[in-house]
Amino acid sequence: MEKEFHELAFYTLSHKSEAFIHQHIVDAYAAQTADLHTKPITVVFALVGLFLHLEKGFTGKEVQLFHMKMADNKRNWPNISLPDNRGAIQISNVLAVPPGPKRDEIIHSWCLSVWDAYIESKSVIIALVESYLISGGP
Repeated sequence: MEKEFHELAFYTLSHKSEAFIHQHIVDAYAAQTADLHTKPITVVFALVGLFLHLEKGFTGKEVQLFHMKMADNKRNWPNISLPDNRGAIQISNVLAVPPGPKRDEIIHSWCLSVWDAYIESKSVIIALVESYLISGGP
């Protein structure tokens, strides 16, 4: 699966859009492939990124800036339960779509699929984001 990630990363890093969709694939991949050895910060940052993108309309660049501000204002990261099923769309499904607008659409759908799989953790992620916004964080 790592080879597939590198192939997709090549596509998103060479993308002409200023939205920086690369950040979205990083977050979707991290949340979907996390395991018991994955650090809590990795899962939290991935889910924060998916939340900001899908529910707040952040571009990849805006998500990246939010991540940087979170890193500058560290907290104890919550432990997130890893759901057994982390989305119906897999990276292989994304790569099966030819490069261009249709692939960009499925990247968005992949992000949504992964975010929806973490329904049990949504309130924790939303509260964390809000706490940064309230406390003068990002």
